[in-house]
Amino acid sequence: MPTLFDSFNLGDLKLPNRIVMAPLTRSRAGENDVPTDLMSRYYVQRASAGLIISEAINITRRSQSFERSPGLYSEAQTAGWRKVVSDVHAAGGRIVAQLWHTGRASSFALLNGEAPVSPSGVNDDLHTLHVWGQLRNGAYTKLHATPSRALTTEEVREAVMEYRKGAENALAAGFDGLEVHAANGYLIHQFLSPTTNQRTDEYGGSLENRTRFLREIIEQVAEVMPLGRIGVRISPFADYNNVRDPNPVETYRYVAAMLEELGVGYLHVADTNGWFDRPDLPELLEIVRPAYTGSLIVNGGIDGEKAEKLVGEGHADLVAFGRAFIANPDLVHRLEKRLPVSMPTPAEWYGGSEKGYTDFPVYSAEAA
Repeated sequence: MPTLFDSFNLGDLKLPNRIVMAPLTRSRAGENDVPTDLMSRYYVQRASAGLIISEAINITRRSQSFERSPGLYSEAQTAGWRKVVSDVHAAGGRIVAQLWHTGRASSFALLNGEAPVSPSGVNDDLHTLHVWGQLRNGAYTKLHATPSRALTTEEVREAVMEYRKGAENALAAGFDGLEVHAANGYLIHQFLSPTTNQRTDEYGGSLENRTRFLREIIEQVAEVMPLGRIGVRISPFADYNNVRDPNPVETYRYVAAMLEELGVGYLHVADTNGWFDRPDLPELLEIVRPAYTGSLIVNGGIDGEKAEKLVGEGHADLVAFGRAFIANPDLVHRLEKRLPVSMPTPAEWYGGSEKGYTDFPVYSAEAA
């Protein structure tokens, strides 16, 4: 029976344990969204994870839900990530880049006055979208989303190539792989739902058309990074950012089968509603597991005991922890030794500097 602390081969990438650091938006990038030495210190502190999935990284200037989230579309951003990745490797860790386009979940205030872009310009629910910014006094607060405009067919194809460029920059920065963010109501997720995707071209309508954007992205990034080093994150039942898919079971059975066909290295299933004590994980596993036989990461409101059961009973290969990794840089050690796990303060999740970011002690220091 496997345990959380057994090694695992994710394609040709050997992981020392099955504990994954989930992607966590922390909004500590510097000017022009360039990664900083502070960010490097944060990731190095958590390098004992079997795998680190980076925070969501914008692949274009048209993507921004959280001010000061980092990018991977400029030379300076790529150089900044190269330093982070090199430091994580020196500390014995492994890290993949999560590629992100936020689509309609944004505001002109974060996009230099431009309208956010989306599949179809659906704007009837802007109050439900999550957009955040940093005030002049340093406080981080929710902003109003502003109306999006529909991408033209040519712009959709350009967006596919922006993912490819993100993959090229991830490779240049030395990342061990990449994860395509197709969850949480962001652009790819928006294409998958017939509520937010009302297009009449080859990217809208049927399931085959609505999944075409994701398929083309995988095909492009696979020309840059080996398929075994590419993962995809999905959140079929997510209420977050309100994609309102009327039939997520049908959609994600199709998506899982498509990812099986394409041969991606792993599928990362996020039980986003589990963050809010409304877990859907058993139903999610019933949707994806019959169709997708590759490596499976699960995430969302999972504690150590539940994680051990999921891995031990063969429901998942790896378990990603998010909030627990914020306040416990030594989470692997704490879980293995069954030590207390601290919880972070939500007010310090986004923005700021060291406080609530790199100032959490390991357990021995805490006890002392």
